[in-house]
Amino acid sequence: MLSGRVTQAAVRLLDRLTARTVTNAPAHQQTGRRGEEAAYFHLRRLGYVMVARNYRTPRRRGEIDLIGWDKETLCFIEVKTRSSRDFKPAEAAVDRAKWHELAAVAQEYLRHLPPSCPSRFDIVSVYFGGISRPPTLEVFKNAIPLA
Repeated sequence: MLSGRVTQAAVRLLDRLTARTVTNAPAHQQTGRRGEEAAYFHLRRLGYVMVARNYRTPRRRGEIDLIGWDKETLCFIEVKTRSSRDFKPAEAAVDRAKWHELAAVAQEYLRHLPPSCPSRFDIVSVYFGGISRPPTLEVFKNAIPLA
């Protein structure tokens, strides 16, 4: 467990340094980046083996936030982050257009794997309740039908 905490601290430090030196991103992008980081480490604690972050392909528009293995299943994971639960749930932001975009990028990724590789789409909703409180995360497995 200690090595996991050290890795997590190192990644957070590098992310902070990068954010300060590369760009001053808008607040909503910073919140989204924090949410993806929280989801990454949460899924690792749940046993996922993460293989990619912010996967893009030159052939398709869009990106997949996280890709990881949950046992024998390859998971394409969309992370949705909100600063509160006051409006619609974070996972509701994945509409039909977003599904198609994610499916197209996932198909490009799957071209490099055997056709029998089981896969699914998951959504992770991340809610930040305040500076001193840890985020609340919900994982929705098999949340998006494969196109």
